[in-house]
Amino acid sequence: MNLKNYLKKKLDLLYAWAIFDWANSAYALVISSAIFPIFYEKVTQTADGNDKLIFLGREFLNTELYSYALALSFLLVALLSPLLSSIADYTGNKKIFMKFFTYLGAFSTMMLFFFKDKETVHIGLIFSVLASVGFWGGLVFYNAFLPEIVPKEKQDFASALGFTFGYIGSVSLMLFNLSMIIFPHWYGIQDPTLPSRISFLSVGIWWLVFAQIPFAVLPDNVYDKPTPIKKSVLFYGYKRLFRVLKEIKEKPYLRRFLYAFFLYSYAAQTIFYVAGIFGSKELGLPASKLIWTILLVQLVGIAGAMGFAKLSGKIGNIRALIIVLLIWVFITIMAYFMDKNDPNVEYRFYFLGALVGLVMGSVQTLSRSSYSKMLPEDPGVHTTYFSFYDVFEKIAIVSGTFAFGYLEWLTGSMKTAILTMSVFFAVSMFILFPLQKYWRSITGKNLT
Repeated sequence: MNLKNYLKKKLDLLYAWAIFDWANSAYALVISSAIFPIFYEKVTQTADGNDKLIFLGREFLNTELYSYALALSFLLVALLSPLLSSIADYTGNKKIFMKFFTYLGAFSTMMLFFFKDKETVHIGLIFSVLASVGFWGGLVFYNAFLPEIVPKEKQDFASALGFTFGYIGSVSLMLFNLSMIIFPHWYGIQDPTLPSRISFLSVGIWWLVFAQIPFAVLPDNVYDKPTPIKKSVLFYGYKRLFRVLKEIKEKPYLRRFLYAFFLYSYAAQTIFYVAGIFGSKELGLPASKLIWTILLVQLVGIAGAMGFAKLSGKIGNIRALIIVLLIWVFITIMAYFMDKNDPNVEYRFYFLGALVGLVMGSVQTLSRSSYSKMLPEDPGVHTTYFSFYDVFEKIAIVSGTFAFGYLEWLTGSMKTAILTMSVFFAVSMFILFPLQKYWRSITGKNLT
């Protein structure tokens, strides 16, 4: 019996699906939120505090340029995913696209090993963009498997299980990476940039190896659809996209949810991606303390994802989401009033990190399962509908990260940029509020 057949026989389909989160969440922690942003900020700033970079003939703040690079990566995913997911619906084979984006993301992450100073910043920017495209592109097809392998009543648990696997897997690798960064002499390392660069390499390998488990177990073609892709399918993909757009316009509850999802994703994802740089640049915290804080975010995120999944079972997804968004408003206000001269700033940042962890996993888990419950019964359109979900999220992040970089350049302060995010959380709460009384009918069999 070969390994693929053995895994199919021994591993439950749901747990095989969740292991994909274990595989790729190391990227989300190490590259997106922890080591890479802090490493980037440190190596692109000179000893005398000069944080200016010349790129493509123009001068940028280092963190401003990083925000624009993130925005570009999400824009690329937003443009690609509707086409590819519609093709996946047509052919029935989502897994082939999961593989493509996984390999793109993993190998691009490995290439970040060669980014070590201002002179190689183009390597850091180019491959961080490609790695981001690989990560988010793969998630489109990963998410689309959820309503096809799990019944509706178990989707809150399944969604939380995926995020929990992701947190545990990413923290496991992070602890090894953190030991290299804090105690490089244990490994005989003298180059101060090498521990972080080895971390980038390890993430790519981890991602690539563990992704082979869901690739072996998840079905190739759930509905046994024809697999050949003709030229006409390219246009068919966009036709499906506009058809789903029309359907969403005729479903007021789904349209309202997506409006709110766009606004709170704009704010939450932006804060998450700049948190490490905020602590380094605005609060002057050393890298080791920032990484420990972000590790705390991951650990608390496990409790947050599972806890709010249980809460949603008692009070409903929408009410649980509103509670999460209230906590986000508090986070933005607290961040604005933090001062690097405060002797307790380190502990305040730890507390802030714990709160972000509590609500980051929760907002992702509840958003994915809430949306999944509102989809039409026809399983053949799930990928296209999830591409809409993905496009809304990515355009939100494009808008948020670009606006954040611009606001920092305009005001000279990351604090002001973070405070503006509270407005988006507040407005999204008001949009969600009317959905509470309709939640039972929305999640019933007749989605009218």
